[in-house]
Amino acid sequence: MTGLEGVGGCGGENSTVVESREWVMSAYAAEGVPTSDHLKLRTTKLSLDANSIPDGHVAVELLWISVDPYLRTRMTGHDDGLYFSQFALNEVITAFGVGRVFLSKNGKFSTGDIVINPFFPFAEYCIAPPTFLRVIDPTAGIELPAYLSSLGVPGFAAWVGIEVLGNPKPGSNVFISAAAGGVGIFAGQLAKLKGCRVVGSTGTDEKVKLLKEEFGYDEAFNYNKETDFDAALRKYFPNGIDLYLDNVGGKMLEAVLNHVNLHARIPICGMISQYNQIWTEREGVRNLLNMVGKEVRMEGYLVGSYLDRFDDFTKEMETYTKEGKLRSKHKIYCGIESFIESLGSMFTSSNIGKVVIQVKP
Repeated sequence: MTGLEGVGGCGGENSTVVESREWVMSAYAAEGVPTSDHLKLRTTKLSLDANSIPDGHVAVELLWISVDPYLRTRMTGHDDGLYFSQFALNEVITAFGVGRVFLSKNGKFSTGDIVINPFFPFAEYCIAPPTFLRVIDPTAGIELPAYLSSLGVPGFAAWVGIEVLGNPKPGSNVFISAAAGGVGIFAGQLAKLKGCRVVGSTGTDEKVKLLKEEFGYDEAFNYNKETDFDAALRKYFPNGIDLYLDNVGGKMLEAVLNHVNLHARIPICGMISQYNQIWTEREGVRNLLNMVGKEVRMEGYLVGSYLDRFDDFTKEMETYTKEGKLRSKHKIYCGIESFIESLGSMFTSSNIGKVVIQVKP
């Protein structure tokens, strides 16, 4: 493996030392997209020999790291919105990742095991406790990045929003915003599997075509072209909206509330259009009164509150994937040094699918 050194250890044994690059939160970014002013890539030396690994822990080489919008909310320096704890300054940030066990001092894990962890350090190598660490089968016919997308946070967020909170009946009219993003791609497919009519909004004509041709959406529109959201929703939902999975908030949410049906449901997964602003500058929704007359149920959620359903989710999504009923699309960035670029891509119209980093291409 690249960056490994053999040095003399006690009793003449060799110990393994690795140079590991890792991302550190050096300053908070209250507004805008974080840059190299806020995130620093540093190199450290890490011993991976048995004497350096605490009992019960494992040494892991990271293979894939997930880049998700919620990471942005942990870099503002203030607790609001999603209410995730802020990353500590001058410490390594964490993210969902896939790694290979280099050496284990835990009977549940063996050298060579492929493992996932929602809280891996954003680094090339690490010493990890067993908490949240789970072995996956690389021969199961599922590509490793899928454990960060359809079987990871985005897939779980889509599943909770559609299956648990939305639970639409066949024939329901379903609207998904940010439909070509990591969550939207799976949410739309899950709704189609339940027999719904599904429409998505996205930022380019290319993505509109992708949603309809590759992911089974009945209709999709480019919000940068059809900028009158009220008119667009009137056009695509002549019979109203029964379920709206909200990923963007702001003006789109306001427009949706003008077209909801009686007893419509609005699971709020995120509001990416608002993440880079302080709360006093975010767009308000003026027509919440429509929720009363239409008896709408709007509910925000965090996937961490539904971990008791994670096994159900995994079984269902693995089955769909193996049967070819669920498709993934990944935007792969190469090398851990690409983190800032990959993070910024989620706040533009350039991104399609789930953003992941292949740590060592």
